[in-house]
Amino acid sequence: MAATAAALAASLTGCVADAVAAAPTGDARRPKVCLVLSGGGARGAAHVGVLKVLEELRVPIDCIAGTSMGAIVGAAYASGTSVDEMQKTLASMSSRQLFKELPPREERAVRLKRDDASNLAGMEIGLDRGRILLPKGLVSGVQLETVLRGLSKVQGFQRFDELPIPFRAVATDLATGAPVVLSQGELVSAMRASMSVPALIEPLQMGGRLLVDGGLTNNLPVDVARAMGAEVVIAVNLGTPLLKPEAITSILDVTGQMVNILTEQNVKVSLASLGPRDILILPQLGNFSAGDFDHLAATVPMGEAATRAVADLLNEIALSPAEYARWQHGRSAAEPVVSQSFGDIRFNELQHVNPEIARSVMHARPGVPVTQGELDGDMRRLFGTGDFEHVSYQLLEEPGRRILAVEAVEKSWGPNYLRLGVGLSSDFRGDAYFNLLASLRKTWMNQLGGEWRVDLQAGRTNRFATEFYQPLEESRTLFLAPSVEYERRAADVFRADQRIARYDLISTRAGIEVGAQFSRYGEVRLGLVGANVRVWLDTGPAALATQEQERASYAGITLRALIDQLDSVNFPRSGCAGSLHINRMGYGMGGDASFTRAVLDGTCVASFGEHTFNFAFKLGGRMGADPLPASALFQWGGLLQQSGYPTGALLGEDVRFGRLVYYKRLARARFFEGVYGGVSLEIGKVARPLVPDNEQGTLRSAALLLGVSTPVGPLYLGYGRVDRGYDSFYLFLGRP
Repeated sequence: MAATAAALAASLTGCVADAVAAAPTGDARRPKVCLVLSGGGARGAAHVGVLKVLEELRVPIDCIAGTSMGAIVGAAYASGTSVDEMQKTLASMSSRQLFKELPPREERAVRLKRDDASNLAGMEIGLDRGRILLPKGLVSGVQLETVLRGLSKVQGFQRFDELPIPFRAVATDLATGAPVVLSQGELVSAMRASMSVPALIEPLQMGGRLLVDGGLTNNLPVDVARAMGAEVVIAVNLGTPLLKPEAITSILDVTGQMVNILTEQNVKVSLASLGPRDILILPQLGNFSAGDFDHLAATVPMGEAATRAVADLLNEIALSPAEYARWQHGRSAAEPVVSQSFGDIRFNELQHVNPEIARSVMHARPGVPVTQGELDGDMRRLFGTGDFEHVSYQLLEEPGRRILAVEAVEKSWGPNYLRLGVGLSSDFRGDAYFNLLASLRKTWMNQLGGEWRVDLQAGRTNRFATEFYQPLEESRTLFLAPSVEYERRAADVFRADQRIARYDLISTRAGIEVGAQFSRYGEVRLGLVGANVRVWLDTGPAALATQEQERASYAGITLRALIDQLDSVNFPRSGCAGSLHINRMGYGMGGDASFTRAVLDGTCVASFGEHTFNFAFKLGGRMGADPLPASALFQWGGLLQQSGYPTGALLGEDVRFGRLVYYKRLARARFFEGVYGGVSLEIGKVARPLVPDNEQGTLRSAALLLGVSTPVGPLYLGYGRVDRGYDSFYLFLGRP
């Protein structure tokens, strides 16, 4: 009997010990405490300050429910991310980092980079059987997801009850208007869905639903915390102040005001449901904007102050140092996996894009260990192809192997895209011109990704061009590109800085090129080309008409090479780019003349903080003794191209030019590149000019410029002066 009693006592002692060990705090009698974090955009960074003080006061958190920014902070903390780690991430965040629509430019496909040199605006319009289609949001959220993955300690499918702290995120079903409580899945996707602000960030497709910001229906999800078993709710309400009438100046302001109105209505219901044991924390954020993601860290102290204001209430549910240490140990996340491998890469069903070609864009390969950073890079490269409106991934566990499942959502406004643009120029002396542009691309016309493109331009230059780009294999390295082009433009002739004549030039060209594309780095093209050119004098001395009137046909070989790793084409801060273009025309190929024209140019950029140095050069001229025809001469001069001369004032057979530009960002813009000011030092020479003895010798010039990015392209204001006494002011919308 004694042995039996001892065994029973030992058994009971073990059960009690197991129960104590399983309790989240070491004290099973304490109430279950759930933290509820409201949405509020950039104001939500104050939640980090709340968490910081809760830890100082040793308040345990048994579950978390959050909406929008509250879901992001809550999910990060629930997955095991520390307050210090979140603060460091907040300090490094910016609007451009979170909401930049395109991936880093150096990650984009080369054929898309070529458009950057044109004056086409960035926005795409979809065309489908006469209908105009538009994106569902200003930004895709791909870059946002990359940031969110850095905040989460877990990857792949998760049951949120199995996180170090059980968690729920709230989103809104765009089709039904009902709140959606997310309790499992990819944690980053739940964070992203809960923060998909309508009109700003595209809705997220999840489980057959389109999900947007949960603040529309349940911005302070107290009821979700109750459903998780909360006995004490710590609710953090950031408030959603309404804009004053004078502050509503754009469609985004109107959209934001509508969201705020809906949010305030559902928050009132949540506040009314709080009981006597619950604790409400109200950070005093003043006029801090929900859209100010450039100063997130500024709200952290505000969250701290609001939490200390209710410290007496929080102390009633605080734990002893020993108990809190045990609780903290229980919520510690497992060490993040540095690298992992998988057995296969699986894409969702795609309507237009060939999944084998999409796989070839990725660096990840089955059976080869890969890091989270490398997978994020693959997502940026997939997005950089221009075929998808959203890409993400998750790791699925199947019997005997792990699957990398890529969710690539093709553009709902594709696969046919229209882009528009405008170019304006003035020298403030009566010389002004404009060009209107349109470009239509029909993509994925076959399984290898054949693409037909048509470009139109009207204004000072009238142009029609079309090209069919046909990859020859799934890797898309080799391609064939037949093309046709018609152009009519005016070409001015100057003596020094005074215009003395104007020519009209009409050219038609047809060609076919075979090329090799080196992923996002560059491409090489070799082809056959034929052209018909007509030049005649519009205004100017009759002697120039006698010497230079021309009607001719040319045929020959063309070689083009391009490398481009600049981070921006407007105001680059890093990287290099260069191109080589050689045309060899000959009698033997059916042409009326024999000549060789070659152009080599390049740019390299380096930045030190806000200070940027941009070095560029251009070398162009004839190769051999054969002179260039008038239509093939180099037209040079203007802002950053021997500043001080009118645009196109220098015309000759050879150009030698170099410049060093220094510029600094004077002001940041929330979603664009900002405002820049700079100075340019230039040296060059235009040899064998069309007008005899015109501006011979070495030319030295300098320029002051102010540039700002706009939704329709960069806007430049500049002043240039050449050492020979000429000067000029410039205004450009587009690129000089």
